Amino acid sequence: MSVQFVGGRGALFWLAFKTGFLTIMTLGFYRFWMKTRLRRWYWSAIRPGGHPMEYVGDPIEKLLGFFIAVVILTFYIGIINLILMFVSFSVFSSATLGYVAAGFGVVPLWFYARYRARRYVLGWTRWRGVRFGLDKGAWGYVWRAMLHWLVTIFSLGLLWPRMTFYLEKYTTDRTYFGSAQLHQGGRWGMLYRAAIPFALFTLLLLGSVAHAYISAASQTFDTSGFASQMLETLADGQGAFSIQGAWWLLLFPVSLLGMVYGAVHYRFVSKRIMANHKSANGIAITSRLSAPRIAFIYVFGSFIAYSVLVLGVILLVLGAFVVIGPSAFMGFDLGIDIETLPIPRALAIVVLAGFYLSVFLMWNVCYNTFVTFPLMRHMAKTCALPRYDGLQSISQSGRDDFAEAEGFAEALDLGAAI
Repeated sequence: MSVQFVGGRGALFWLAFKTGFLTIMTLGFYRFWMKTRLRRWYWSAIRPGGHPMEYVGDPIEKLLGFFIAVVILTFYIGIINLILMFVSFSVFSSATLGYVAAGFGVVPLWFYARYRARRYVLGWTRWRGVRFGLDKGAWGYVWRAMLHWLVTIFSLGLLWPRMTFYLEKYTTDRTYFGSAQLHQGGRWGMLYRAAIPFALFTLLLLGSVAHAYISAASQTFDTSGFASQMLETLADGQGAFSIQGAWWLLLFPVSLLGMVYGAVHYRFVSKRIMANHKSANGIAITSRLSAPRIAFIYVFGSFIAYSVLVLGVILLVLGAFVVIGPSAFMGFDLGIDIETLPIPRALAIVVLAGFYLSVFLMWNVCYNTFVTFPLMRHMAKTCALPRYDGLQSISQSGRDDFAEAEGFAEALDLGAAI
């Protein structure tokens, strides 16, 4: 059973533009309706076996859940921070430790919100009229995630695939499609092949830096002029750059870009590997996702979106120079007479504020159109169900309700993703 994607880029562009414009006009309140409409569009475009997915989430529920989460988080963060600051001042006579502890105190909430958001999205997703679902277990996910992160940090990242696998297995094994429970098979060691590009470019970066240090330090034991010594090793006796001395300088940006590609490669290839080991009773999943294609989508789409953002910011700064006056920014006057503007200054400031919001509106529209859209399309079209006879025995599951919806993810800025 193959998966089709039937949505058009033009239709998505106008939907993202209209909903984004309404979000700006309502000072952000429409974002819950915007996200709901975009999800419904994406879900209906994805059609396994010709049957469209459905998203039936309620935007009002999202709005109310956001307010509930904000109240809870305000109380929690306020009380916890007050206690931490009191202890920090009383014991250490400084607020530094209190600030650090307060930052770490938010980490469990981040994992909690992530699990709850996924549970909410699955609970409001249907296919062929059958609901998806995710069991309760947010706090179990929290302590497992924190433990895996500690192990990963102490292993200097070598056990990152282990963390990726077991956190995904914890979530997948609690996911249902109707009466069918999903299972994550395989072993965590299989994810190491997804990390090969990132590991190779990391070693290349470390090697180039080590070569530069050795080349500079070998000339003299005085490390106070280390930066100038490194530059001297790049040049030959004639003052021109030598290939032997500059190779590491060329490899440095190449290795950095390679690490970025390696991170994208690992993220999506690990998803592909784990998807090929997901199954239910009588159901199997396969994915042919291409990491180079994903990297191209990110590079090309992000270039377009951020080009719009940068150009808009430049025009915004130039407009602010004219409206507010250069002296307000740089401390001196360039001789521009603000009083000669063709429109009143107050109106010009309002126009400038509207342009500011429009810049980020267009960035969001372009990112949806040139990044999110092709990503969703590629992941859908490269997915299939090689075995699906178990669908005949699946029955409907009960509705999963909980009060705060995606509120915690929205309040902690984790719920902006489609």
